[in-house]
Amino acid sequence: QVQLVESGGGLVQAGGSLGLSCAASGIIVSASTMGWYRQAPGKQRELVGTITSVGSGGITNYADSVKGRFTISRDNAKNTVYLQMSSLKPEDTAVYYCNVRFRTGSAYWGQGTQVTVSS
Repeated sequence: QVQLVESGGGLVQAGGSLGLSCAASGIIVSASTMGWYRQAPGKQRELVGTITSVGSGGITNYADSVKGRFTISRDNAKNTVYLQMSSLKPEDTAVYYCNVRFRTGSAYWGQGTQVTVSS
């Protein structure tokens, strides 16, 4: 059974930092693209950023709204992807979801973790 379990969400003041983790079980993520998405109330789920497999260069890609503030990294040995967020803004408030996607088309989602940024 595949599971993606996010952790690290919470409440933080604007300008603060927060780190999220997403640990995968039941799959080996080394050949996958891993990423983070978020969904704010009343809005569609949107991409935060992704990181390709090490074999594909470990290339990161970010939404314009988070570039320079958020950093995605991965540790294949721990089957985990991370999202380090800094200079947080109230508009970053959302439920954050991790995603694992393989070239075969298989994709998996975490259950989400709430991030709330107070002004």
